[in-house]
Amino acid sequence: MTNQKQAMLYGLGTVLLWSTVATAFKLSLRELTPVQMLVVACSASVIVMALILVAQRRWHLVFELSRRQYLQSFGMGLINPCLYYFLLFGAFDRLPAQEAQPLNYTWALVLAYLSVPFLGQRLRRADIIAGLICYSGVVVIATRGDVLSLTFSDPLGVGLAIGSTLVWASYWIIATRDTRDPVVGLFLNFLCGLPVIMVICGVTDGFDFNPTTGLLAATYVGVFEMGIAFVLWSYAMKKAENTARVSNLIFISPFLSLVFIYFILGEIILPSTYVGLVLIVAGLWIQQRKTRETMARVSSV
Repeated sequence: MTNQKQAMLYGLGTVLLWSTVATAFKLSLRELTPVQMLVVACSASVIVMALILVAQRRWHLVFELSRRQYLQSFGMGLINPCLYYFLLFGAFDRLPAQEAQPLNYTWALVLAYLSVPFLGQRLRRADIIAGLICYSGVVVIATRGDVLSLTFSDPLGVGLAIGSTLVWASYWIIATRDTRDPVVGLFLNFLCGLPVIMVICGVTDGFDFNPTTGLLAATYVGVFEMGIAFVLWSYAMKKAENTARVSNLIFISPFLSLVFIYFILGEIILPSTYVGLVLIVAGLWIQQRKTRETMARVSSV
């Protein structure tokens, strides 16, 4: 099997996992609070990433970092998983999955905008056009199609979802200067963030977890969305001979996610969700296409 075929398989596996997490979020939040869900998911993620490092014989890398890098792990852990998942789970707790999930996909566009002041990149006309298209989709979804009224179904939930995209994009901007092994870095970030999450849970909602569907769904999120999916995507990027073909698989995820949301959660998918999601994906496609064209021209010089 060629490296490109392996990359596509890893990419498809990642997309399949990403497509299920919105459903898992809602199943868990039916029985757990957002902070309780985060404790369970983060704990499961720390365990699975530790096992992955041991299986790959890279566990020794955890103990070979500098003091500054360990401090970096704590700082980045406050951003992800702490702040990011507090906002994301809060959004899913307040919004239907079909609304919260597409809004979260706009983080890639936010990353392009934040890269202008923080990484010194130029804002292109394609980024502006993509933004107008994407956020028109956000408005369609958030107003459930009643665009002219500009009345959001849940303003706080929408705000949490948009806020999570800002935090996630900021995290990846900071990560551009991270020289640690990716899996080691993510493991330490989650390990350092877990005690903070547990303290917050202890003083707010407590640890009264029943062995129910909610607990199993939160564990699934930690194992697959926070752990295995990240490793699979890393493998896909390493193996890819054509990264654009692998990256385009991302656009399958939001539509496949609606299938799980409909059949498992029983949500009736509104026409406004389809329209808004198409606009968001179209905007992201335009933005990524222009980015790849620019990179191809630079590399050919």
